[in-house]
This record gives sequence, structure tokens and C-alpha cells, in this order.
Amino acid sequence: MSRPIVALDFETANERRDSACAVGLAWIEGGAVVRRESQLIRPRDLRFSPGNIRVHGILPADVRNQPEFPEAMAAFLPDLAEGLILAHNAPFDLGVLRASLATYGMRIPALASLCTLQLARQVFPDPAGCGLGKVAGRLGIRFEHHDAEEDAYACAEIALAATRHRGAADIPTLARSLGFSTAPRLVEPDRPMTQPRREAPALRFGMRGRTGNRYEVTLEKRPAGLSLRCTCAAGRYALRCRHVTALCDGDVTDLLTGNHADVVALSRLLAADG
Repeated sequence: MSRPIVALDFETANERRDSACAVGLAWIEGGAVVRRESQLIRPRDLRFSPGNIRVHGILPADVRNQPEFPEAMAAFLPDLAEGLILAHNAPFDLGVLRASLATYGMRIPALASLCTLQLARQVFPDPAGCGLGKVAGRLGIRFEHHDAEEDAYACAEIALAATRHRGAADIPTLARSLGFSTAPRLVEPDRPMTQPRREAPALRFGMRGRTGNRYEVTLEKRPAGLSLRCTCAAGRYALRCRHVTALCDGDVTDLLTGNHADVVALSRLLAADG
């Protein structure tokens, strides 16, 4: 029985490789995509960077009640471990997979993979570049970019188009003819860098309340560590309000001041402060 061929795409909540918030997969059999799946994932650290939100549109509220990585991936891991994984910029998606397995203390198998970005650069070279959207557009593949399932589907269709273009019997045969190895490899996951502790800058955020009122959230340095203070009623009684919780989660839905970069800086400062 031939090994499964599965296109894989992850979306992440922030800069960490183990912050997967969505996964998409597309299975190939007999020269066609025969199955597609997607699943939202709750990262262990529910911190979303504004830049990541702008790319995929997933908010902390969307994943708060979703399964974490082990449960979300349980049905898919056997095919990924036994099969050939396709990914557009494979080092990223396989890095997410390996880092997430490591974070949860799960076994990291030797994985067989083929990067369709590198494949496209050989089979469909173009001065405009070979990003997923650009290659798919040139090949007439219609999909919704940065939706994990849609991206996995486009990745699979690019591999199939390259196979047809070169007249290869199948994707593994095409890979071998181009000099790509699809043998399983065991690679250690990326280790996140430890951020040095630093003094808190003056960070202030305007947040919209439920009735449209504006409240100010300010980062303060206190003897016990960094703290966020809000001018809403709960904040005045030193309680953690929903505005502070949203900023800590990286949720910018109610941010009025537009200082998204400061929300990213805040998340890093709070993480470093422990």
C-alpha cells in the first residue's frame, strides 16, 4: 500500500512556532485531491500578535473553546508520520509541527516532506516570485489565501500541476527526477530564544467598552512586576477587566488607538516578566 500524500498548512497566533491556531490538510490519491480537512487550535499560550491576526483573521475568541494541539491533531498525525507531507515553504509548517509536538512532550517522528515552493521554483520559475498566491494565480487555481484548508488545497494542486507539466507518474517520481529527497528525516524543533528582562516603556491603549465608552489601559511597573491598569469600573477596584484580558491575549478587536505594534511589545514584556 502506498504511503499517504498530505498537503499541510498551519496558521500561528504569534512569532512562536508552537503557537498553531489552525491547521489545514488536503489528501492526494490517484492524481487528485480526494479529501480536505481543517481544525482551529487553541494555543497553550493564548497570545495573538496583531500582525498574525491581520494575515489570517483568527482572533483569540475564535479558538478559546477549541481543542489544544494534541487533541486537534490526533486524527491527522498517523498520516503525517507515515506519509509524504507537502507544504509551501515546508521549513515553516514542519517547524510548527515539530515545535508543537515538543511543547506537549509528544514523540517527534522522522518526517518525509516535499516543499512545493522549491518545486515551483524549478518547474514554474517566474521573475514575479513563487509564493503560494502567485503560483496558484498563474496556474488558475482558485482558493482563499491564508485560510489553512484552502492553502493546503492550493499546495496540493500546485504539486499535481507540476507532476502533469513534467509528465511524471506521480509526485514522488517527480521529486526524484528533480533531485529532491523524500526520505523521512528526524530534525530537532526550533528552540525559542529567551527574551531578556527589560524596563517597561510607557505603553497606553485606548479600549472600547461594551456601550462604546472609551477606557485607558496603562502598563505600570510595580514591586510585584508589570501590571496593566484600566480606567473602567473594574479596573478602579484593581480587578482584571475584560479590556486588560483582551490586550494580554493580543485581541485588538476593541483597540481604538491603533497602536498594534505596542500590543506585540506588551505581550513580549509580560512574557519576559514571568
